[in-house]
Amino acid sequence: MDENFLLKTDTAQELYHRHAAGMPIIDYHCHLDPAMIAGDRKFDNLGQLWLEDDHYKWRAMRTNGVDPCFCSAGQGVSDWEKFEKWAETVPYTMRNPLYHWTHLELRRTFGVDTILTPATAKEIFDECTAKLRTPEYSARGLMKKFNVQVVCTTDDPVDSLEHHLDLQKEGFDIKVLPTWRPDKAMAVEDPAAYRKYLEKLSAVSGVDIRTYDNLLEAMQRRHDYFAFAGCKLSDHGTEEFYAEDFSHSEVENIFNKVYSGKKPSPAETAVFKSALMMEGAKADHAAGWTQQFHYGVIRNNNTRLFRQLGADTGFDSISDANVAKNLSRFLDRLDITDQLAKTILYNLNPRDNALIATMIGNFQDGSIAGKMQFGSGWWFLDQKYGMEAQMNTLSSLGLLSRFVGMLTDSRSFVSYTRHEYFRRILCNLLGNDVENGELPASELPFLGQLVENVCYNNAHTFFNF
Repeated sequence: MDENFLLKTDTAQELYHRHAAGMPIIDYHCHLDPAMIAGDRKFDNLGQLWLEDDHYKWRAMRTNGVDPCFCSAGQGVSDWEKFEKWAETVPYTMRNPLYHWTHLELRRTFGVDTILTPATAKEIFDECTAKLRTPEYSARGLMKKFNVQVVCTTDDPVDSLEHHLDLQKEGFDIKVLPTWRPDKAMAVEDPAAYRKYLEKLSAVSGVDIRTYDNLLEAMQRRHDYFAFAGCKLSDHGTEEFYAEDFSHSEVENIFNKVYSGKKPSPAETAVFKSALMMEGAKADHAAGWTQQFHYGVIRNNNTRLFRQLGADTGFDSISDANVAKNLSRFLDRLDITDQLAKTILYNLNPRDNALIATMIGNFQDGSIAGKMQFGSGWWFLDQKYGMEAQMNTLSSLGLLSRFVGMLTDSRSFVSYTRHEYFRRILCNLLGNDVENGELPASELPFLGQLVENVCYNNAHTFFNF
């Protein structure tokens, strides 16, 4: 893992070192806790930093035979003991992106070039922990270390956004902006949980929610509040797309049924979600936001361990729902009335790469370069193979040059090395094409500009931060 890691040709090395390496980072989708940034969280040790909230690592550890008590918030287990179990697992992650990410984070964050094994675990733990206890390794210090300019967190409509506003008032030099994530506002499958959610939404919006129209008013008020707090994007985590026909009265009846505590049928659920998704998309367009859709995941597959450990602990997987027709209908309905916002689509099933790359082409209307985006490899696809497949498909069926690039999708303050990982893979793809004679070496200056655009400039322009 030297300076030319993953860069197999001279051209790739030139593109990376001259054009990619120094570009700032816009992390337009992440799951960082804004309270940690506002409070400038100091981490006690490397185990806490790495293992406190990383379901990627927990999943690998369990696969390696590690008891779940050493993962997540295991009671009565020290951070060192958890880290020790992770160190035992790391050699077995070879060819999993965790192996590369682990060592990139050690090198770029802490200057540690030792391979993590059980034999080196204590030395690495102590060295990194000592650095974490210095001011420059706080949450904000880590963000500055990686030359981060903007991060967009993931926030529910009921969130106060107090920490975002505090950071803006303080004048923190990295923009920390909220992202509108209304998944719970659509989750009518569980009427009891939904009613509790509506109570929270009522309290923060000032709207007494008893009808569907009340719900729409409350959501719009919160949407406006998010815009006031600097929000530029919405995001939806969904297994599939919803584009059923519906009337206002029909949706009202479904709302009333759920509000009274009765469970809606699958067909009614799809109608309700179709209506709310459409209303939200129109609000995004009116506000000038970009809408994002992360789709294709089945969550919480293991009921026993979900009950024991909770959500987001590593029991999710790829879905195979058929989405093309509903996705097309959803986008087309918005386009017909000229209310289709800038859109980023992220698929989790690699089967859908060409589907997404061709679908976005249907709605590129020439108003904005790259208005419709095929999002970077997400979750199970944000590794070398997945990134290459996404960029190769986008290159074949769209314009790689207009791509808004990488994001961390992470809860960790050291995951910014994923941007480096992505940039090296991008430069290697282009470098191979030049040296194979598939792209002209005479156009190297343009390719350098393309690299800078994909790494930073396109996102800077597209999101208008």
